[in-house]
Amino acid sequence: MTRLGPAIEDDLHLGTARRSWRGMLGAVRCLLGHPRATGEILSARLTGRRLRARQKLAALIGIDHRLARPPRILDRVPPAAGMPGDDILVLGDGVLVSGAPERIAAAFAADPELQALYGDALVQRRPDGPVLPLLPPVFDPDRLAAFDYLGPLLACRRASLDPDVRPNGPSDAAFRIAERYGPQAIGHVPEILSVRRGDPTGDAWPAGEGAQARHREALRGHLDRVGRSGWRITRAADGLLRVANPLPDPRPLVSIIVPTRDRLDLLRPCLDSMRACTDWPSIEILICDNDSREPETLDFLRALEREGRGLVVPCPGPFNFAAMNNAAAARARGELLVFVNNDVEAFRPDWLTLMAREALRPEVGAVGAKLLDGEGRIQHGGIVLGTGGLVTHAHRHFPADAPGYLSALNATHAVSAVTAACLVVEAEKFRAVGGFDDAVFAVDFNDVDLCLRLNAAGHRTLLVPGAVLHHREAASRRWTPEARARHEREIVALRRRWGPLLTQDPHYHPGFDPDLSTHARLRAGFPEAGAASLRRPLA
Repeated sequence: MTRLGPAIEDDLHLGTARRSWRGMLGAVRCLLGHPRATGEILSARLTGRRLRARQKLAALIGIDHRLARPPRILDRVPPAAGMPGDDILVLGDGVLVSGAPERIAAAFAADPELQALYGDALVQRRPDGPVLPLLPPVFDPDRLAAFDYLGPLLACRRASLDPDVRPNGPSDAAFRIAERYGPQAIGHVPEILSVRRGDPTGDAWPAGEGAQARHREALRGHLDRVGRSGWRITRAADGLLRVANPLPDPRPLVSIIVPTRDRLDLLRPCLDSMRACTDWPSIEILICDNDSREPETLDFLRALEREGRGLVVPCPGPFNFAAMNNAAAARARGELLVFVNNDVEAFRPDWLTLMAREALRPEVGAVGAKLLDGEGRIQHGGIVLGTGGLVTHAHRHFPADAPGYLSALNATHAVSAVTAACLVVEAEKFRAVGGFDDAVFAVDFNDVDLCLRLNAAGHRTLLVPGAVLHHREAASRRWTPEARARHEREIVALRRRWGPLLTQDPHYHPGFDPDLSTHARLRAGFPEAGAASLRRPLA
């Protein structure tokens, strides 16, 4: 058997902390180099504002996963004595824990439309080693294409599969059931249902060659059965499978829309990077100009139009980000719209191709990118609802090269929303839902609202972390009393319109700490006792 290298030692990317002396020294240097911020952190800590101190510290020095539990946690989840029932098929390499068979049987009995379910798991790679929790989202076929995150356990009705079909593992069964009944037929129970112990280089482990081959076989079969035989599958160095759907030939025109008010120091490098670091052959650039006054900016915009390098769309009046983008979208000729902030810069040529490839899929709505902040850390890895008080950016302040929990910073996957700092959507889909709501969400949350309306229309929002850009967030924003009052109104409006969804994001596990950077810490008291509600993809 071939031994696998360190790139996929953490085969599920369950949040192994990457401690190093270099990282510790860097944190110390950062604290010493920012005495004022360090003082504020110490003051918050000494005055009992521990959460505030933790948030400020994460923003200053970055953050990483701290999810490992001591081995004794396994004493709380003894193995089950039996199985759920003869009519239920259990797949995977996990061992059911006490109470899990009854919980599984009860879930199927309560819902005749439920065809399969999976749960959380505790994973221990070596005897007496730390235990990491597997806390998956609702069923996500895009993430499942990358790797089998269902691996420890999938329970399904035997009748949900054709009698002559013998699935080679959880992912194979899940793909077949989703094809036959739809993704909503597969549920997630946010409870510990299984425990996995073993050697991560073993053949049965998801990182093992045998399991990798079976998963690739399952994915190939799925794509062929749904009419996607032309989609290519490749295996990346991190062990993830990459799926590439064919692009139309010729490739359609893409309209890149950039709002601005002066700030040529941001706009010029943004536009230069859009042209120099974009391998898409057919683009047009539209600048939404909100009353720029500086002579240098005006000269630049006039030259842009005179030389045929862009179209300037005048957007006079009070700053309304949503209305500016809508105005440019109405003038855009492209089949794809790309909304980009003026403080975003591209540095990898493939960013647009990767995003456009997904946005052109009929079932996909908005597509977002992985954005890095000025410190070279994660600024945006998708938007998570219901955390940080309202919404927050996933994996914020994590290292730029972090794989993310469940490979969320490497694998394309479904999210509830993405930021309009870099958002791609088909023009027809954008217009079908009415574009950005510029009356209610003039500046903030218009991207969240757009994505949720696209989702409600039957599309899926995807994050494509292979597309990476720099974002100096809010570099051009200035807070005034009027701006803060408007922001508060938009918070109220978001809660009024999307309140139930803001309670718990279906793509984010309730076992994580809701008050710190996402995926960084577990909620106090994890794992919680008692039955949890079944979660399913939104219809």
